[in-house]
Amino acid sequence: MKTKSLLLAALFAALTAIGGFIKIPIPYVPFTLQIAAVYLAGCLLGPKLGMLSQLVYVLVGLAGAPVFAEGGGPSYVLQPTFGYLIGFAAGAYVNGWLMQIFQFRKAATVFLANLSALFAVYLFGCSWLYIAMKWIVEKPLTIGQTLWFGFLLPVPGDLLLCAVCSILVARMLPRIHSVIRKQEVVS
Repeated sequence: MKTKSLLLAALFAALTAIGGFIKIPIPYVPFTLQIAAVYLAGCLLGPKLGMLSQLVYVLVGLAGAPVFAEGGGPSYVLQPTFGYLIGFAAGAYVNGWLMQIFQFRKAATVFLANLSALFAVYLFGCSWLYIAMKWIVEKPLTIGQTLWFGFLLPVPGDLLLCAVCSILVARMLPRIHSVIRKQEVVS
């Protein structure tokens, strides 16, 4: 990989970490701004690099850096919210893949790619929340409770961020492509 690509992945990993410190505590799954970095990573970096940025974030946290919303370290795998972190990597990949395949450029279509990323995050997150509460924490939630606390409570804010990031990406992409074309002409 080129140095520039690795730097971009590290930048978006850092943005995800920063988003984890901006949170609104709600039961079980705090609302954070991390998902905004996931949307932007997938849309702007593409599937592989977007996913890499989120894997770097997760690995840095598991290595012990307190970058997650509730700390860090290898034992974080046992936290009920760990599935959302895995979902970040999957979401960035899905988002980037859709952006790449369908060449989304308008805010409405970028919103669909972001919505797909959000679905991936919640799929992994709610699944792990249910499993962790039942077998690790031993305070089982019903499927309905899992969906309430793990999806319905935090999703309104994530949908708002989905819309905002869609508008940002739609406005940023033409400028980014213009800069890339100028660099290619100079090279």
